[in-house]
Formats: sequence, structure tokens, C-alpha cells
Amino acid sequence: MEKIRQTLRDHAWARWTALAVVAFTMLTGYYLTDVMAPLKGLLEQQLSWDSSEYGLFTSAYGWFNVFLFMLIIGGIILDKMGVRFTGLMAATIMVIGTSIKFWAVSTHMLDGQVWNILWIFPIKAQVFMAALGYAIFGVGVEVAGITVSKIIVKWFKGKELALAMGLEMATARLGTALALATSVPIAKAFGHVSKPILFCLILLVIGLISFIIYTFMDKKLDASQAEYDKSNNVTNEEEAFKISDIFNIITNKGWWYIAILCVLFYSAVFPFLKYAADLMVNKFGVDESLAGTIPAMLPFGTILLTPFFGNIYDRKGKGATIMLIGSLLLIFVHTMFSIPFLNHWIIAIVLIIILGIGFSLVPSAMWPSVPKIIPENQLGTAYSLIFWVQNWGLMGVPALIGWVLDKYCITGQKVVEGVTVNTYNYTIPMIIFTSLGILALVFALLLKAEDKKKGYGLELPNIQK
Repeated sequence: MEKIRQTLRDHAWARWTALAVVAFTMLTGYYLTDVMAPLKGLLEQQLSWDSSEYGLFTSAYGWFNVFLFMLIIGGIILDKMGVRFTGLMAATIMVIGTSIKFWAVSTHMLDGQVWNILWIFPIKAQVFMAALGYAIFGVGVEVAGITVSKIIVKWFKGKELALAMGLEMATARLGTALALATSVPIAKAFGHVSKPILFCLILLVIGLISFIIYTFMDKKLDASQAEYDKSNNVTNEEEAFKISDIFNIITNKGWWYIAILCVLFYSAVFPFLKYAADLMVNKFGVDESLAGTIPAMLPFGTILLTPFFGNIYDRKGKGATIMLIGSLLLIFVHTMFSIPFLNHWIIAIVLIIILGIGFSLVPSAMWPSVPKIIPENQLGTAYSLIFWVQNWGLMGVPALIGWVLDKYCITGQKVVEGVTVNTYNYTIPMIIFTSLGILALVFALLLKAEDKKKGYGLELPNIQK
């Protein structure tokens, strides 16, 4: 029998096409994730939400992932059932959660209703149902994220792994940037704060169809790998994942350093973006209709820089060092944002650009470093556990910032389109974000020391020659 020299993944066109298809699905997910960020003011004007309610709603993203361990369960399903089943499941959950969220924000059935959650926490019915939909969506998008990470490792291991992950993240950030830049114009053009969510719902259905297309490519990849193994007498039976492998993951010190660095770093960026448009209005005097465009520069910058830094990691290495530099930039930016007299909009633009560089550095090196520490058959669960740790921050920090704003940072009131809304001083929230950056730097240093001790190869190139 003639030996087959290549699998489908060895054809550049095939692996890059597979990447493009699944990256589009993630773009649609990240559009919905951040579509409400510039709408905080409109939620206050049209639906009478306050900052605490907005913070509670935003924190709902992590409710089920954290407290019901849905992310961890999703990771186990991924390692047991494979990327096709898990990806389709996750994309479907995203559509269901977004449908509930859209209904809650657009209906009048919940007007004036207040529910007592767990019999002790009074909350507007509309806020709770919108949060519930967002929480369901959060399960879907996070499980989709770990699934796509494993898909990329499947197609790109030993090749352009960090570049591929960087391009996927860049595509996802494009979704974030589009959400920040377009949600207010869409809401104002169609007359209601719910309309951007409807647009997201349509996009997510298209994203689901996109992943269905990917499943056919994945089947062909598995078939080509089986043919390759058979013709070359290769035994490629990977050891099956066992529940006991979770213990191996959580006792790995290097994994913990990455997980904690992840939650600290992302908690200083994504929750910041939820409030960045409001920060632009309250501190820098930017018009509300344009306030989302300045934070949108951050993800637009990462679209170019994340693949660039990922390519450097693939070819030159220095993954741990890249994460360290990114943490330093994060500290600098949030420190500058916390200084009250630095309030010109040009300064805001410069700081957002620098934050974009930092936000490109850390993820471009962090996610491709996990396969150097964890065996491939445990990767789904390892990624899901990291995302679970991350979700504690994505859940807790937005709620904390909303509470701090209402408790300590109200400076007055103003009338916008006939509605009285609060004005805020963002100094304390920015100090909180700075503190998260300092802790991220500490764990970046610990990770670099652990790599030097254990020889994981985080400072070595990813491309195997």
C-alpha cells in the first residue's frame, strides 16, 4: 500500500479555511457579548435601569458558568464527545439565550414588575429576564470558545498555532469592535435599545449555520488522519480522557499561574469595556452617540496586533516575556485613566491604543502556551477550567464596578432627552482596574519562573522544524 504523506491539515488552504469558518462563529458571539456596553445610558433613559442593575445584568454572563459549573461540564463534554457535537450544542445555546434576552428588553409584559429572587433579593422582572438570557448565552459562547481553541490545536499543532489563535482572537475582537461602534447608531436609528440585540440574534443564527459547515470539514480531517495512520502503520490512539485527569490539571502549578493571570488580565479589560463608553461621556465629555467609537479602537487594534505577536511567538518564542510586557502596559493605561485631570479626549484615544497593544500581547501568548503544559487529550477540560476561573472575574468585577459607581461615585445629575440620569466620577473604578493589572504582573512573573524551572518551553518557538 502506497504511503500517504499528508493529512488534510497539512494543506494550508484547508486549515486556514477551517479557521475562517469557526472564527466567524466566534465573531457573532462576541458581537452579542459587548453589544450592550455602549447602551448603558440608553438603558437608563428608555428602561429606567440604574448602574447597579446594569452591573448585575452584565455580571450574569458568568452565573451558570461559575455556580453551576457549566463551563467545566462543557469541557468534559468536549473531551468526551468531540468538537463537532460540542460546537453545535454551544452555538445553539447562544441563539436560545439571545432570544430570551431580546424578548426581555423588547416586551412590555414585564413593565412595572419586581420579583423577589430567592425570596430576599428584589429585582425588576425585566432586568432579571434579560440577565437570565445573557447567562444562558454566556454558557454557549464560553463553551464555543474552548471548542474553537481545541479545533485550532487540532488543525495547527506543530504549525502556525499562535498565529492561528491570534487570528481567531482578532476576528472575535472584530465582533467586539463592531458592537461598540454600531450598537448606539442601530438603537437610535430604529428607536429602541432592543434593536441591536435583534441584529445580534440574526448574526448568531448565521454563525450556527457557519459551524454546521465546519462539521463537514472536521469529518474529512478525521477521515484523512485515519487513512494516513493506516497507510503509514501509525498507532495514533490517544489515551481517553478520565475524570481523574482533572486532578492532574489542577495540581499543575503552571496551569494555575496561567488561569490566575487570565482572570486578572481579562477582568481588567472586558469589564472595563462594559463601562468605557460611559467613562468617555462622564470623564472626557464625549457625546453619547460617539462614546462607543473610542473604546472600539481597542479591539480594532488587536485585529492586527494579536496575529502579529502570535506570529512572533510561533517563530521566535518568548511567550512568558510577551505576557509580562502586556501586564505592564495594562497597569500603565489604567493608572493614567485614574488620574482626574487627564481628561482630554485625545488622551483617551492614546490610552485605548496602548491598552489595545497590551490586550494583543497577553492573549496571543497565553492561549497557545496551554498545550505546552497540558496533554492534548485533557485540553478541552484544561481550557474550560481556565475559562471557569476567568468567569469569576467576568461575573464579579462588573457587578462590583456598578455597585461602587452608585455607592461612591455619583457626582450629580443631568437631563438627557427629557430624562434625568446620574453623572459619575470614575477614579475609584479605574484604581480597581489598576490593582488587577498589578496582580496580573505578579503572576506573569511567577509563570516565567515556573517555566524556567520546569522547562515547559514557553520561551521557545511553536513551529517545529
